Amino acid sequence: MATSEFQGRVALVTGASSGIGSAVATRLGRGGATVAVHYNTHEENAAAVASAITSAGGTAFIVGGDVAKVDDTKSIVKAVAERCNEIDILVNCAGILEYQRFGDIDSGSFERQFSINALSVVLMMQAAVPHFPKSGGRIVNVSSNIAFRPIEGCAIYCASKAAVTTLTEAFSKELAPKRIAVNAVAPGATVTPMTAWLTDELRRGIEQATPLGRMAMPDDIADVVAFLLTDGARWVTGRTVLVDGGLN
Repeated sequence: MATSEFQGRVALVTGASSGIGSAVATRLGRGGATVAVHYNTHEENAAAVASAITSAGGTAFIVGGDVAKVDDTKSIVKAVAERCNEIDILVNCAGILEYQRFGDIDSGSFERQFSINALSVVLMMQAAVPHFPKSGGRIVNVSSNIAFRPIEGCAIYCASKAAVTTLTEAFSKELAPKRIAVNAVAPGATVTPMTAWLTDELRRGIEQATPLGRMAMPDDIADVVAFLLTDGARWVTGRTVLVDGGLN
């Protein structure tokens, strides 16, 4: 059902061609926002997300680029600002996970995960904030519940997401004078392409360990992101909200 909670607001969602990013973009579009659906390599998927939003009566368009590169982030934001004048909402969903146990970790994997998961948050915020209105806006970053409870084989991913949580708290203080609230969500294991590598045994283990008894669906996370972007969360900034069915 379409709503008007984000009517008149412009939202830029990175990593929106699939998974949580796609669900967030769809949720904001359903709420009346004009949504810039970002992609890096999967243009067709992003176009499908934007098309679904517009078919449902919303407004959306796609923007492409590498969020870990300075010039690309500036180009992404410029494309949105030129089309919509201002940006009210930034949701940083772009991310990767490379499974490597201790002895197999290499500098290339380290750099990729920290660049796409953490550096991108810095670069996108730096590019977007100058285009926020004087009345302020909202930024939500995507961390992970395993930033607080690291697991074997995902040490670098966990560390990069812990960096997102730290950046969120630090930047919330710097941007508060601009009336920009900065928060994060920390999802548990979610049914997305990023978790497609999980074996049936691992999935069952996650489900059994989670008090609510299942893995998350992207919409479970998108709804919490949406809340942090509403006036109901007006007194919340610098926080990372765990969204993991009670696992942590």
